[in-house]
Amino acid sequence: MYHLRFQGTHYDIGRKWGARLFERKTLLLENVPFPITDDRMDFAKRCRPVYEKWYPEILEEIRGIAEGQRAGAELFEAVLLSMYGIIPENKCSCFAFREGERVILARNSDFLTKLEKLYMNCIYRFDGKSYAFQGNTTAFAEMEDGVNEHGLAIGLTSVYPKELGYGLNAGMLLRCGLERCRTVEEFIRLLKTVPAASSQTFTAADRTGAAAVIECNPKRTEICRVDEDKPFVLAVNAFYLSGMRRYRVEGIDDWNAKERYETMQRAFTQREGGCMSEETRSGKKQSQAAGPEEDGAVSFAADVLGGRYGFLCQYDRRTGKDTVWSVIYDVGRGRIYRCEGNPSRKKFVEDRRF
Repeated sequence: MYHLRFQGTHYDIGRKWGARLFERKTLLLENVPFPITDDRMDFAKRCRPVYEKWYPEILEEIRGIAEGQRAGAELFEAVLLSMYGIIPENKCSCFAFREGERVILARNSDFLTKLEKLYMNCIYRFDGKSYAFQGNTTAFAEMEDGVNEHGLAIGLTSVYPKELGYGLNAGMLLRCGLERCRTVEEFIRLLKTVPAASSQTFTAADRTGAAAVIECNPKRTEICRVDEDKPFVLAVNAFYLSGMRRYRVEGIDDWNAKERYETMQRAFTQREGGCMSEETRSGKKQSQAAGPEEDGAVSFAADVLGGRYGFLCQYDRRTGKDTVWSVIYDVGRGRIYRCEGNPSRKKFVEDRRF
């Protein structure tokens, strides 16, 4: 995983990074894992007016990247604005839970092993009104999880769409939220205002102890908040809230989404009941890499992500699939723990840079 720091205006950030890669003979468009088709070009053009209205800063960053790479901005827009909509990626697991006055958000990012050396952890600090944030991505410009300077953490999972819209896609909505919002409720208002292009879930948590899962697509948004009666929320690559189930698409390869959801549900049920299965207690399903030991809440999150309670990250790498990073945001305490690789084999390390 690359670790990058960006500072400046959106355009300057993009141009400097694109130029630096060009000088090293790294051309981003040559590393895109799908063809840039006429359909993608057309889809991006239809989405662009929404970006111009609601998130013009990211278009400036994309223009900067393109100029630094000495390529056309429309090609980069075709790649980035069509993601999660055309040929969506149906993987990743996310959950959030409250522990006293604290809230924890945790996420596994599941993707292709052939690209794992290109994945990035980024710290952005802007000259302007956008909030600074740290985030992780399998691509560039868009973000798949992150936390900002005000303690708002967000993670996404992509859902196969029944219908496409023209607007911001999942990774851009998440990043826009990190740059614009301080709280979960502010992020929910943004999602209800800005048109979406894709289908997805967002799990969000903030320093006030608020947390929620938001399932949304271009037609509808449903929310489940953490409260006294619901101490945790879960998300995979399918809609589970009652108002969104009509938008499920059956018969697709969703990387064992149902099994991953049931694993997280079982983990929280066992934790609330104060019990573990015999297999878990004996260590048969324990992660080979121990989670952080700062406290029980963070260790529990690491154990869930690492597959201690059942299938969540135990992919067969020979198929080209794996969990490529995991992250735990201890929002109330302002701590970040990241495992760069599969958490059943590698350790979580605290990141104190942000």
